[in-house]
Amino acid sequence: QVQLVESGGGLVQAGSSLRLSCAASGRTFTGWFRQTPGKEREFVAAITDTGGNTYYTDSVKGRFTISRDNAKNTVWLQMNSLQAEDTAVYYCAAGQVGDYFSPASYKYWGQGTQVTVSS
Repeated sequence: QVQLVESGGGLVQAGSSLRLSCAASGRTFTGWFRQTPGKEREFVAAITDTGGNTYYTDSVKGRFTISRDNAKNTVWLQMNSLQAEDTAVYYCAAGQVGDYFSPASYKYWGQGTQVTVSS
């Protein structure tokens, strides 16, 4: 059983930055996803359990950075140059088996944190 708790969301202006945190109860491959009303949950970024490899969806490459500190059991998502299109509830997920970009591959989910970017 892996417990995940996200934090760090908020309301910011376009061009601003936010850093989301995911506190996890174990060291595991971790993904970030986001979801807006009426749309499917979409992959944002993922990181291996050691932090040696990271993966991003094209729309956030060069703006978002995923990282982790296993001593602190924390995974971060640093989001820079935020755009209105980044507005969503952001979730971290763990327990991945299968394609890392598919929500269905993850067994454990946090409660989500709202990110709102005003233009």
